[in-house]
Amino acid sequence: MSHHLWLRPRTAEADGIGHGNHKVSFSDSSKRDSSRPSASRTNSHNSSPRLLSPRGDKDRDRPRSQQLWSDNRAWQRVNRQSEALWQESPSVLSPSAPQPRPFLIYHDSFLSLLGPSPTLSLLISDPRAPYFHEAGVFHPATNTLFITSNQIPDTSPDAVTTSNKTIVITKIEFFSPTDFTRDKVRCPERNYMANGGTNFRDGIILCAQGSLREPSGLIYMEAKRPHKATTLLNNYHGRPFNSPNDVVVHSDGSVWFTDPIYGYEQGFRPKPQLPQHVYRFDPSTGDIRVVADGFGRPNGICFAPNEETCYITDTDVIHGDGTKVHSRPATVYAYSVYWTNDQPYLTNRRVFAYADTGAPDGIKCDVYGNVYAGCGDGINVWNSGGMLVGKILIEGGCANFCFGRNGEMWCFGEHKLWRVKLGDETKGSLLGV
Repeated sequence: MSHHLWLRPRTAEADGIGHGNHKVSFSDSSKRDSSRPSASRTNSHNSSPRLLSPRGDKDRDRPRSQQLWSDNRAWQRVNRQSEALWQESPSVLSPSAPQPRPFLIYHDSFLSLLGPSPTLSLLISDPRAPYFHEAGVFHPATNTLFITSNQIPDTSPDAVTTSNKTIVITKIEFFSPTDFTRDKVRCPERNYMANGGTNFRDGIILCAQGSLREPSGLIYMEAKRPHKATTLLNNYHGRPFNSPNDVVVHSDGSVWFTDPIYGYEQGFRPKPQLPQHVYRFDPSTGDIRVVADGFGRPNGICFAPNEETCYITDTDVIHGDGTKVHSRPATVYAYSVYWTNDQPYLTNRRVFAYADTGAPDGIKCDVYGNVYAGCGDGINVWNSGGMLVGKILIEGGCANFCFGRNGEMWCFGEHKLWRVKLGDETKGSLLGV
């Protein structure tokens, strides 16, 4: 007989939830070395909440059936009491309540990632338009952050091919964590409808979703003014892409990107002529090939620090027309990267994680192999074994985010730009700064 009962995780400010004679306590991390954040698979039994019985050893003298019945009633009481405390206690933060320190800890290894004084602060709130949506590319040489907006109404004549929508690229140059300038990037070309992005050589690669007239594909944009843009790729052996969404660069120089049909669903791309694939493009040879398929809506993509695993998110739960069907995937898939004939293949597809709120959109790893994804309640963090170790709760959720220097993250909440400060050693694996 087993009892599948769930208790709320503790927060960074509370070691347990106590009420009356009952207490929910979490695993003691003092029995292991916690000097380094753990990215390895951890025994889930040791990380689950455990009930401390106020009856001591008296239960051992009772028949087993009575113990189970009593234990079950105790669990039910604790569940009801902890649920009430979640709503009432100021030391336990509800996702819907004001959150001065909104860090939920599901496993003690998350504490090492947070560091001694984690913070969440609002840098910009702009009600005019959703300027903070995707990409999130930090360029260390210029200390500059590039962000793409969500779709913004555009009544200009040349916006007819994008169904009167446009996307703005915001450029933020930092002089200190809170001292910065903000500007728009004015590319020579129009109507790229840029979305995801990543660092590439001395500049950045952006996913160009295209329009009813312009092809979709990948563009390279210089990080410095005048931000000259060059098309890298705009077709698969003569067939147009759907609307490339997110992109990552492998250490061998190849560019990997996802290609869902969101542009068609949102009215600014023609009817799809290709399945919703994940591609690998080699700029040095021009080789372009499919490396993964079978998705509802392939979205975010990243590699583990050792590049032996590739993570791809499927946001099929939310379609481009706004419909949500919760029986569809909101899933992070993991693939093993297998090399043969000097070429990488993705094999051993498996479910890595499922987002409990919204869908996992942008995805990245830290230098320890932990996996971060922007979800409907903020940033969800799993260790490399797929165990949820913590959350950074952000009002309104977070589609994408970006690592900066020394534990700094910027999170994109449409009209709001958030700054998160984790431990100094919690660095993004892409840049390692």
